[in-house]
Amino acid sequence: MKYANPVISGFHPDPSICRVEDDYYLVTSTFEYFPGVPVFHSKDLVNWRRIGHCLTRESQLPLHQAGSSAGIYAPTIRHHDGWFYMVTTNVSGVGNFYVRSRKAEGPWSEPISVAQGGIDPSLLFDDDGKVYFQSVQNGPQGEGIYQCVIRIETGEMLTESRLIWQGTGGNNPEAPHLYKIKGQYYLMIAEGGTELGHMETIARSENPFGPFEVCPHNPILTHRSTDLPIQAAGHADLVETQDGSWWAVLLGIRPPTYPRRHHLGRETFLAPVTWTEDGWPIIGDEGRVREHMDAPSLAPHPWPIPTVRDDFDAAELNGEWIFLRNPAPGSWSLEERPGALALRGSEATLDEIASPAFVGRRLSHFDCRLATRLDFEPGSAAEEAGITLFMNGKHHYDLAVTQREGRKVLILRRTVGSMRTEQVFDCRVGPVELRVRAESQRFVFFFREANGSEIEAGWGETHFLSTEIAGGFTGVIAAMYAVSGRDAEQATSAFFDWFDYEPLNA
Repeated sequence: MKYANPVISGFHPDPSICRVEDDYYLVTSTFEYFPGVPVFHSKDLVNWRRIGHCLTRESQLPLHQAGSSAGIYAPTIRHHDGWFYMVTTNVSGVGNFYVRSRKAEGPWSEPISVAQGGIDPSLLFDDDGKVYFQSVQNGPQGEGIYQCVIRIETGEMLTESRLIWQGTGGNNPEAPHLYKIKGQYYLMIAEGGTELGHMETIARSENPFGPFEVCPHNPILTHRSTDLPIQAAGHADLVETQDGSWWAVLLGIRPPTYPRRHHLGRETFLAPVTWTEDGWPIIGDEGRVREHMDAPSLAPHPWPIPTVRDDFDAAELNGEWIFLRNPAPGSWSLEERPGALALRGSEATLDEIASPAFVGRRLSHFDCRLATRLDFEPGSAAEEAGITLFMNGKHHYDLAVTQREGRKVLILRRTVGSMRTEQVFDCRVGPVELRVRAESQRFVFFFREANGSEIEAGWGETHFLSTEIAGGFTGVIAAMYAVSGRDAEQATSAFFDWFDYEPLNA
């Protein structure tokens, strides 16, 4: 039986995994989006469902000053003595910290800080009760992986930080994970940067502080200098299944065009791990990860397929929806008009480091259909509401309702760096449907007024919203948004009656 990669599509980078008996749990990075660090659950390593987030409160995750691709970097999840631990870095705040919970779905504790600097932290709970903390930093002994022992109850460093490995010579040695396997300590890291030169390397020692013997088969995973459809493979984490086999989760990208440019973000992939006769792991098919691979020997456990339409009838937003930074009080509501999502804009726009009225979800398929029904009568040219395909504040496409010269209009705006274009269409009073057809190389925008036919407003290339053009570490977010140019309390409410997300050719 085969499975298809990626196992979690769309913007879900830096995966980390742990097993608790017959259950698997996985977390990924979220950067400037809130809530932070989604938690996924699986029974078979192939089918995953989101069951919650680790960071759901502003006290855990302050993001008001988080710029594009700042915020939360590279979480690690581990389970020990009845507790789940998620350790990560808020590069826009406290730095390295961890939270813990008895249940993977939460609620999770307030942050516990660790004074060791750097990013990409990880934990190893050793058999003798010691807890080893790793991170990557450019420290007093140079750039590389540093380690200390911590008191897990408080985060207190019990030893000084020591450089334990600098990798094999690739740039950006990062994403360390230390494992104890058959009495030896294996230190696996990513090198080469999270771009086309990405790779995974490993070393081992009889002592957690080294010295480490370098694997003669390095890199144990890389797609550099290949024409494979999956690129930039790396930032991996290992897990052992119930039957003693080993697997890796890792990030990768799927560029749909040449030159290689990707807009869905870095995604989560799965690959088998084999062990050489001399005791070294090799990820995938001799260091390669394929789109289709033989599935684990675990009973298949698919989850229900999400519905296409969210009617906003529930008391809370479902776990797909995320905010751009911490949502401003009063910027959204499911109660103002039952059965609709109400957004109240403010002076915060999509272009700034701010918290606009913004409720979005990851674009997770090259080919899909997006649609919403918007009921909004703008009171001035400063007010607008609609749908955005958002990569960052300088790269987004917006289809929105606003005013021009005292009349209601619909606009299609393309923001690409310092360049901005805008097309304007007349729009009658009353609700309007906003639609997007996403294709691998372009986004096509449509609108339809009540009892009217569908009108194509225009299109924009997907590669202008790619990491290679826009920069950063995220992926495209499809969001509903509103702006008012004044306080939210004085703003005209924009009501979104429903939102459709329908994969095509999945």
